[in-house]
Amino acid sequence: MLDTAKEMDQVREYYGKIFKSNRDLKSSACCANGSLPPYQREIINLIDDEILQKFYGCGSPIPMAIEGAVVLDLGCGTGRDAFMSSRLVGPAGRVIGIDMTDEQLDVARRHIDRQMIRFGFLQPNVDFRKGYIEDLAGAGIDDESVDVVISNCVINLSPDKRSVFSEIFRVLKPGGELFFSDVFAGRRVPEDVRGDAQLYAECLGGAMYKEDFRRMLAEGGIADYRVVSASRITLEDPALSARAGMVDFYSMTIRAFKLRNLEDICEDYGHIAVYKGTISESPHDFVLDDHHRFIAGKPMLVCGNTAAMLEDTRYARHFQVTGDRTTHYGPFDCSPASDRISDDRGAGGACC
Repeated sequence: MLDTAKEMDQVREYYGKIFKSNRDLKSSACCANGSLPPYQREIINLIDDEILQKFYGCGSPIPMAIEGAVVLDLGCGTGRDAFMSSRLVGPAGRVIGIDMTDEQLDVARRHIDRQMIRFGFLQPNVDFRKGYIEDLAGAGIDDESVDVVISNCVINLSPDKRSVFSEIFRVLKPGGELFFSDVFAGRRVPEDVRGDAQLYAECLGGAMYKEDFRRMLAEGGIADYRVVSASRITLEDPALSARAGMVDFYSMTIRAFKLRNLEDICEDYGHIAVYKGTISESPHDFVLDDHHRFIAGKPMLVCGNTAAMLEDTRYARHFQVTGDRTTHYGPFDCSPASDRISDDRGAGGACC
């Protein structure tokens, strides 16, 4: 097994010197999958080619409704997601990118002025800092100073994930959101896979076992998180696949909120939520997770945790949530909305 310092040095070596572009990767683990939503595709067209060519990621972890927010991008690399967030938060918002690799940061920094001109901003609203995602204080990130933390296929590369999540929830404001894409595993990754430098750099060796991730968040007081999307990673390179063995890997996009009133299972208090259709990026519906698609104007029965995620976060102004926790009706039926029969109030239910 590699020690912590050696793991960090090898990751820095791969992403700073060995990988010259995303074409150098041997697996799809650290490559964006699926198509971007239309509003993000419009922004991508404004991003410089050098930034895109040296982008390594496994999703599109930029949530909606971030105008005016403070966004922190962990492992920002050349800044693709940071610049996209910069455009979305607007002149009233701010984006901070953190990365430990000088070569990646050099690319991001030299494009700031040009990207601000393309976005039509008079002043830069993005700042790139060298630092470690395990020690955000060292990069000058204060307690409860961030609205949204994003990360794209980077946390798996950290040898100290507990410190990463502890720091994330330290810097998030109450009700703040962690929204990230990363590589997960269906079982604990064996030591020989974890100790393989190439597999680690390809975002496989450090993949989190899904249940260990759940336990890690619970230890930090986050009792519920949501899967937004998930897909299995295929290893097309025969040699890489042979070395990875029987481990099943998944690219997943996750959201979690800094809410201390969540319960460890979905409980029914009779809450009803209605999406107002006021998020400009998605006026007709809003997807919270893989079991919650809110149709604008349509009431939906939700569990207490989901109600909190909608009314105690920045999404509150976009939803009408009725009900409280004075009466408990038992565990919430967590079947997908399509499997539920509407009750006499016309509200279908869903939960993860």
